[in-house]
Amino acid sequence: MSAPSEFHDHDAARWTAVSERAPDTDGAFFYAVRTTGVFCRPICPSRRPRRENVEFFDTAASAQLAGYRPCKRCRPETASSPDPRTTAIVEACRLLTSDASARTRDVASAVGLSNSYFQRAFKKELGITPQQYRRRILAQRARDTLSQTNTVTEAVYRAGYSSSSRFYEGVGRELGMKPSAARLRGNGQSIQYAVATCSLGWVLVAWTQQGVCEVALGDCRDALVSQLTTRFSGADLEESAETDWTRAVIDAVEMPTTPNIPLDIRGSAFQERVWRELRRIPLGETRTYAEVAAALGTPDGARAVAGACAANPIAVVVPCHRVVRKDGKPSGYRWGLERKRELLAREQS
Repeated sequence: MSAPSEFHDHDAARWTAVSERAPDTDGAFFYAVRTTGVFCRPICPSRRPRRENVEFFDTAASAQLAGYRPCKRCRPETASSPDPRTTAIVEACRLLTSDASARTRDVASAVGLSNSYFQRAFKKELGITPQQYRRRILAQRARDTLSQTNTVTEAVYRAGYSSSSRFYEGVGRELGMKPSAARLRGNGQSIQYAVATCSLGWVLVAWTQQGVCEVALGDCRDALVSQLTTRFSGADLEESAETDWTRAVIDAVEMPTTPNIPLDIRGSAFQERVWRELRRIPLGETRTYAEVAAALGTPDGARAVAGACAANPIAVVVPCHRVVRKDGKPSGYRWGLERKRELLAREQS
């Protein structure tokens, strides 16, 4: 998965800063931990995560857009930034995430911006409007709440929706599934998976009855299975023998092809738009984050596109490896920058 910093590949230096809790890097970037769903400042006093579980973000807003929650110890959403607009957007994200009703004009006033300027700045920074962001947060909360409540009606109010109609609209639009399906996913949905080897290491392919829901690459079989278990903590996971889908993914790695595999991919409305656009990039070609944003009709949404690439759960089949920096060089990749370079080299040859 492409790292959300679309212009610089400073992951090694950033990891060093996190390891040393370098005070001069506070506010310069943020790191998120996939296994906990939390993002932090580089100076956070929390226990250091494993490097393979960490990804980096240029702003707190982009980390939140990718679905991470702010750490309660270092409070990264309040981190100082040299850009006042970014500071305002981060604070706006916090307000839009709150349980209280969050109208756009009220949030704009709270962060000290005019309503019209705030909406333009927010969309330029994140690629979506404030209320689209709000709906995504509520929909994610609804998905989590559904697995913890006895009725959908109870989930309506616990998730923060003002009415049941908005709840059903939000879950359907932002999560790509009915509330009953979201509830099933959290309470024993059947997911099968297979783990195999390829020339790039280990590959894990997981699927539901609807299609493939995760493809991951890595150096350690157990780590891939652990990450799958964490992501689908409420599901009924069962290891399976290799299937045609598993072989199709491996073939796409070894002899670059565009595999015809049904997908059961779930994300926000904006993320799914990005993922569909990635699948339109022809084999052997690349696009910059800005070019993908322009194709979606959000020319100022390069950072948001990068965040969606960072949230992509399906390697190779949803080819986020084909998105590069504006200078044409590949940036970070969740499954390893060397793997990204190798995938591109194979496709372009």
